[in-house]
Amino acid sequence: QVQLVDSGGGLVQAGGSLRLSCAGSGRTLSPHVLGWFRQAPGKEREFVAAINWSGTITKYPDSMKGRFTISRNNAKDTVYLQINGLKPEDTAVYYCAADTSFSKVTMKADYWGQGTQVTVSS
Repeated sequence: QVQLVDSGGGLVQAGGSLRLSCAGSGRTLSPHVLGWFRQAPGKEREFVAAINWSGTITKYPDSMKGRFTISRNNAKDTVYLQINGLKPEDTAVYYCAADTSFSKVTMKADYWGQGTQVTVSS
């Protein structure tokens, strides 16, 4: 069983940066593809980024390219999401997810963090 704990969210002014973290426990995260999603109030959950087990392949939807960077440290069983140039429309709860392939992570991951709130003020 993989357990994920999200952290790093907060209140930040527009233009600022945040680095979100997601730490794994239980089974190691190393073999898993890891991803980040977000859900704004009244909206559906949205895919932000994903990374393979070695960190050599990353995937972003076109809408997330440029300001979002996903990375991982397998020695620490942690995945990160760096967000630069934050905008009010980035306000959402951000969740990490884990599964065995990119398709599973993006479609219906088995493991989820509890979420961390990011609020961007204008």
